[in-house]
Amino acid sequence: MDERATGLVLRVFPLTETSLVVHWLSPEAGRIGTVAKGARRAKSPFRGKLDLFHLAEFSFRRSRRSDLHTLCEVALKEPFPSLRTDVALLDCLARATKLLNRATEEQTPLRAEFELMLELVRRLDGGGAGEFWLSVFEVKFLASQGQVPDWAKARLDAGTRAVAAKMASADWADLAKLRPSQPQLRRLAGFLDPFIRHHVGPVKRLTRQAS
Repeated sequence: MDERATGLVLRVFPLTETSLVVHWLSPEAGRIGTVAKGARRAKSPFRGKLDLFHLAEFSFRRSRRSDLHTLCEVALKEPFPSLRTDVALLDCLARATKLLNRATEEQTPLRAEFELMLELVRRLDGGGAGEFWLSVFEVKFLASQGQVPDWAKARLDAGTRAVAAKMASADWADLAKLRPSQPQLRRLAGFLDPFIRHHVGPVKRLTRQAS
């Protein structure tokens, strides 16, 4: 029986000359891998629907022999076109994806994690500052995993601690009004990187650039 889900495309790569492997993040199915048979053919019904961080409704048929399931149908909901024109934003999302992959198990429900990732994608696609929203994601993701830093004791200046505490407690709409300085963002990034390495594991990146 086919299953239906809503998901973000986290990774796409060729499997054969005609097929693709597509990794999804779904609130119901969690992190799940699928095979889109024939997706590389010019007249494939998947054409134009399977790109990084596309949001789509999809159906799949579970495999009894592997962790790669058969992708059946895809209905694209939001393509987030601005992301494909900015390498720095894709770098931020790549870092967020690596953190997500390292901290969570495959094929388990990830409702809170999905909402965080979708919000990050929407903020970046809407022109939000990548370094700022990536730090917001990291702070809120750590909280969702029960790895909340003690901001009162963190080796940060009072202003940066206040920014971090606001990121942890406020919703995304309110955080759009927050205006931390570039030095504060750099100091917060310098705190989060070793904290994540210690509590989650190393998450490699191309660069962290304030924007």
